[in-house]
Amino acid sequence: MKPLLPLLFTAFLLPLLYVSAAAQLPEVYIMDATNLASVKRSVQMKDKATLQKLQPLLQEADKLLEMKPVSVMEKAFTPVSGNKHDYMSQAPYFWYDSSKPNGLPYLRRDGERNPEIYKITDRSNLGKLDGAARTLALAWYFTGKEKYAVKAASLLRTWFFDETTRMNPNLNYGQAIPGINDGRGIGIIETIALTGIADAAGLLYGSKAWSINELRALQQWYSEYLNWMLTSKNGKEEHAAKNNHGTWYYVQVVDFALFTGDTARAHELVEESKKTLNGQLAADGQQPLEVERTNGLGYSTFNLRAWFTLARLADMVDIDLWNYTTPNGAGLRKAVDWLTPYAMGEKNWSWQQIDKYNNEDLYPLLRQAGSLWKVPAYSAQAQQLAKTIKDPVRTLSYSY
Repeated sequence: MKPLLPLLFTAFLLPLLYVSAAAQLPEVYIMDATNLASVKRSVQMKDKATLQKLQPLLQEADKLLEMKPVSVMEKAFTPVSGNKHDYMSQAPYFWYDSSKPNGLPYLRRDGERNPEIYKITDRSNLGKLDGAARTLALAWYFTGKEKYAVKAASLLRTWFFDETTRMNPNLNYGQAIPGINDGRGIGIIETIALTGIADAAGLLYGSKAWSINELRALQQWYSEYLNWMLTSKNGKEEHAAKNNHGTWYYVQVVDFALFTGDTARAHELVEESKKTLNGQLAADGQQPLEVERTNGLGYSTFNLRAWFTLARLADMVDIDLWNYTTPNGAGLRKAVDWLTPYAMGEKNWSWQQIDKYNNEDLYPLLRQAGSLWKVPAYSAQAQQLAKTIKDPVRTLSYSY
């Protein structure tokens, strides 16, 4: 798939592209464009089974029509920059130290989420925007009803464009640790939500509510954020991360490069990511850096989801990560084979998993694995998990 409207597109091509947008596959990167187009055709043909599956999505989209726009300006706190347009959040696994007079510096308790983090609303609001934008954009894409596009576009303008509410394209103050720092590279994992938002913007392409100029303006915002990720102190820290943080960093920078039309950079970053995969997989497919966590099963799944997402993105720059083999003979298929018996309850997990594990997160991986490697067992397990999934966005888009 070609990147959506590169920033240097010649002006005379834009009207032609705008008119033909509806006839093309949707310009998405994380979602399955082919599946989306197939679902849309079934909706247009009034296929009863598809229309039935669509109803929960439309019901959720109808509720979102009343959603109040969210922004970084809603937080009750101001980052040390003095500018509330700067995103900020607090490290989730750090807690007040009662042995200290003022509780500082905070102490790490891996896997135990401190409820204080929810007092700063930027992270939760970005998540709300991601979910709402994707749901509304999908509702418009499948039905053509402009009310959904109008609402989605309004939410995007509030977060990214409006001078009084827009977010500055940096994460200098993400996941700060009280008493230690004002922000750190690890916080960048919170902007995974921006990948879903980019897909929503692509789905809206062609609607009356979302102009080409606005799409290009959003690409420009993403381009500035991508540059920050690649050049800032926090960005470089996350770039060097060896565990799931490093993987999700690559997902984001590759996705943002594709969204902004920089395919050369996307290709370079995918090639570079192979070194990270080399350091993450044991010969049997285990992920030691994730297994050692207090929620080892959850983090192993989370990291494998990142690699599957990155492999999908890699396809768009003609690099095959699906069948890439690390120096010790491992690869993504071995990682799936190692993890799946534990995730499906066929083997007992002998490491830590202090939170309840949700094996629905394995669904898109197994579905993709069954199709890619022609393994019926994967597809059967995916169908088994599909019966319990209630998220209409996931069931219709198979997003990662």
